[in-house]
Amino acid sequence: MNFLVVITARGGSKGIPKKNIKLLDGKPLIQYSIAIAKAIADKKDICFSSDSDEIISVASDLGLDITFKRPDELATDSANSQDVILHALEHYEKLNNTSYDAIVLLQPTSPFRTLKQVRECMELYDNTIDMVVSAKLASANPYYNLYEEDNGFLKPSKEGNFTRRQDCPDVWEFNGAIYVINSKALRAQKMKAFSKVKKYIMSEETSLDIDTPLDWKIAEFHLQDSK
Repeated sequence: MNFLVVITARGGSKGIPKKNIKLLDGKPLIQYSIAIAKAIADKKDICFSSDSDEIISVASDLGLDITFKRPDELATDSANSQDVILHALEHYEKLNNTSYDAIVLLQPTSPFRTLKQVRECMELYDNTIDMVVSAKLASANPYYNLYEEDNGFLKPSKEGNFTRRQDCPDVWEFNGAIYVINSKALRAQKMKAFSKVKKYIMSEETSLDIDTPLDWKIAEFHLQDSK
């Protein structure tokens, strides 16, 4: 199986300034993802996609070969992840004169994913499915405590006769940590239209996705608590 590992690190973070290179336990946030990428792939098969010269410089200092700067049109707030990944895939297939069966997407905002989890996620993948995605058990449930508004009144998102949360069917939340994406499926359809998706279950602790200043404080607390 031929995998391209893609790390996406756009500049201009609004919630946490310079988030992708902010130090977490003395390391730039991107270093956690780069370390895993280097453990699962040769450098020629690792794509670091960023529009920021400063982030690119840090990634280069951490041992990656950066072969392009992300185009401005793929670095806006409205740019979608599919176009970013496709740009990376097409660039590296041309660069390395090869084709990749799948993309392993590692977003820098998930520093607590482990190498073991990434490898297990990759092992779940085969070319008959569209994607393997990491997920955690959702804390809210559409049968119990999620509602939609209808004519000014709230109604359950999914109908059911459940009176206890624990009796409801399990629902899963993508945690953003690991995606293993079929290259052919990605080219043929939008990721949200994938029908053959397998989950890889991660714990609440390793699922932490840093998006807000509060998330960052939780990450720091978790690191201190684990020492």
